[in-house]
Amino acid sequence: MINNRKLYCLDILRQQILSLTLEPGSNLDETKLGLEFGISRTPLREILQKLAGEGYVDLTQNKSAKVVAMDMGVMRTFFQTAPLIYTNVARLAAENRTSNQLYELKQAQLSFSKSTRDKDPAQSAIHNHNFHEVIGEMAANPYLKPSLQRMLIDHTRLSQTFYRPTSEQEATLVTKACVQHDAMISAIEAQETNLVIDLTLQHWDLSRDQIERFVHPEPLPLGIISSKEKKYAI
Repeated sequence: MINNRKLYCLDILRQQILSLTLEPGSNLDETKLGLEFGISRTPLREILQKLAGEGYVDLTQNKSAKVVAMDMGVMRTFFQTAPLIYTNVARLAAENRTSNQLYELKQAQLSFSKSTRDKDPAQSAIHNHNFHEVIGEMAANPYLKPSLQRMLIDHTRLSQTFYRPTSEQEATLVTKACVQHDAMISAIEAQETNLVIDLTLQHWDLSRDQIERFVHPEPLPLGIISSKEKKYAI
């Protein structure tokens, strides 16, 4: 029973971090978590250590566990690295995929499609995470897999804004992302490596602008600046 509780706790904490229910950099109250999940201190520490190994949590000696932060240094590295990792993983996935993995990828896409139709941003981001995680499994590369998993944590958290469109144009991009997933599945199934690399780059470009807007928001309109501040505005 305790193993089931540990697995449940692991899954829920991952989901809460990815959906931003637990905010980046926030402290994790171990006493509160233990009571919430009915888990004692030792197995809870094991859970937090596993989450730390996966890149979800920061554990520093003599300090409370924290949800991994997303500072500007991390974001800079993310934008530099994401296209490199995604394209190499996609190429290897097309070369190494199995029929069972193709089935898993198609199932992940069905869940993703449903969540986008339901206009559920948190679930859309998580199912997109699962979709790309399956592609990572297909790649079967022990060096790239940990990098992809770590990157997907930040990508999933940042992509909440992409799956929460505020205009018809932005909603069209979400629909296009779904179509691109289908095209990527077909290219991987046909083992067309050049095509899947091209589709992966298109898919990255589709959401990149929205993600960058989240990291670097537009300035506030001048009209809401106080009269005193307007006097010194350029």
